[in-house]
Amino acid sequence: MGLTATEAPFIEEARNRGELYIRQPYELYSPENHEAWRRLHARMFPRWQRFANAQFLAGLDSLGLQGDRIPRLEEINQFLSPRTGFKAKAVSGYVPAFTFFDCLGNREFPTTITIRRSDKLDYLPEPDIFHDIAGHVPMHTDRQFAEALVRFGECARMAAGLVSEIRDQTKRTETLTSIVRAMARFFWFTIEFGLMRSGDGLRVYGSGLLSSYGEIAHSIESAEVQRFPIQLEWVINQGFVIHRYQPLLFIVDSFDHLFSLVDRLAQWMKEGKLDNVAPGEPDVDDKDRKSFLDAGA
Repeated sequence: MGLTATEAPFIEEARNRGELYIRQPYELYSPENHEAWRRLHARMFPRWQRFANAQFLAGLDSLGLQGDRIPRLEEINQFLSPRTGFKAKAVSGYVPAFTFFDCLGNREFPTTITIRRSDKLDYLPEPDIFHDIAGHVPMHTDRQFAEALVRFGECARMAAGLVSEIRDQTKRTETLTSIVRAMARFFWFTIEFGLMRSGDGLRVYGSGLLSSYGEIAHSIESAEVQRFPIQLEWVINQGFVIHRYQPLLFIVDSFDHLFSLVDRLAQWMKEGKLDNVAPGEPDVDDKDRKSFLDAGA
């Protein structure tokens, strides 16, 4: 069965043992797994050239991603770490919110090692190695983008510290839920589904778009998509639904601009402006809340 998403005994066994951080058992990838990567890469490459931002394309070149096989994380890290200090870190699946954001602050990117089935290339409700490595990691080679991720990770630590000072349990839960929802929305509309201005129009830098054959073109070309210059107050109060093409996207001017937005997010958190954002998606579950509460304890 290889390491196919939702069908990998190796992953199930690791989860049953409570192991979050794991090795990449490269010997377990099946020919079908490598074929899924090959097909995904082959059809995405022309779309990257057409729609992706210049930093992503440069990252692809510098990482030396092979189109014919799933990459080894150790090889990726040999190219990545000297550039920005980041490294891909294999995980067994779901990573609680604080843990995920804190990893970014430590220049680590939690990376799924399974890959979608070769007969289900278009959509997967959870990340796989193609989304994480081909969609996210090339962006981590850019120093400005990497610093924005690190600053975002610092926001999570700040949030854990701030809510730990709230003595009333109900108030602490409500405030934490609002802050985590604001952070998740920000991450979604920037790191996952962000657009950037370019000299020849708009380009994609969000990894959810960069790993989706259909949506990367839809995000730039479709008349159905609303595209607006990013405003922090809009982003933190805007819900989203994951199981459809995104109808609303936001545009940054540069990665310096993105960093300044993360910096402002941190300032707003200190000022209490994230304590009561609009309700709605995404839901914040007990595991995510607990991860922040444990970190602040």
